[in-house]
Amino acid sequence: MADITASMVKELREMTGAGMMECKKALAEAEGDMEKAVDVLRTRGLAAVAKKAGRATNEGTVMAMVSDDCKTGAVVELNCETDFVGMNEKFKAYAEKICKAAIEAKPADVEALKAATIDGETVEEVVTDCIHVMGENTQLARVAVVEAQGVAAYIHAGGKIGVLVTFDVEGIDPASEGFQKCGRDIAMQVAALNPVSATRADVPADVVEHEKEIYKAQAAESGKPEAIQEKMAEGRLEKFYKENCLTEQGFVKNPDQTVAQYADECAKELGGKIAITGFVRFALGE
Repeated sequence: MADITASMVKELREMTGAGMMECKKALAEAEGDMEKAVDVLRTRGLAAVAKKAGRATNEGTVMAMVSDDCKTGAVVELNCETDFVGMNEKFKAYAEKICKAAIEAKPADVEALKAATIDGETVEEVVTDCIHVMGENTQLARVAVVEAQGVAAYIHAGGKIGVLVTFDVEGIDPASEGFQKCGRDIAMQVAALNPVSATRADVPADVVEHEKEIYKAQAAESGKPEAIQEKMAEGRLEKFYKENCLTEQGFVKNPDQTVAQYADECAKELGGKIAITGFVRFALGE
């Protein structure tokens, strides 16, 4: 029997919104496994929200940018010690310079980016200069680079979240103002709602299976016949797709249409075709 501490109960309660006693019972049933306890509460319909716990509290900024032709995009996270420095325009200028280097070099990881050069100096030297100028320890935390027929970027809350969205484009210049407005709107959606994937086909198989098992267990709790349980689980899985797949989500600026329908509307206005193919989302300290 696992030892269930008060701090474990408190953590589960904060993650799920369930009552203290229910959290304690769920942890006991799950033998202290936090993730399993969340599933127990979800099965019983008691977990209002399953939030990620234990995120790092690093300060800094996230920078997302696209190339001039809008076919390459990069997003970087640059960490520092205080929010005061993280929100400073000089600090953000360093992040922007590093992001430009990433677009040019297309590095596979942070170490490769550190070795890349821009304006005659390596990115590692840029970071060192930032430390000297800003007076705080600074670390280049992560980088992602994407290439596609069209790429759009969005930065939320002054650098707390950075998003890149990739598109297949036909008959439209991805660098045009109209396409970039459409792309930023969709990137804003990613920042706001944090979808699991771009399309339902992109949802990892283990995630689908995990969700389906939860829904089946919920249906079983209702006491309905097995055939009905399967239909209930499929219905809830369909709802999961609509809430968590970018193309199927209700568009934040107009909930009467999906994000895919908004992209189609933009494509029609611009005289071509637009299909959302993927996205990258960095949240500061994640």
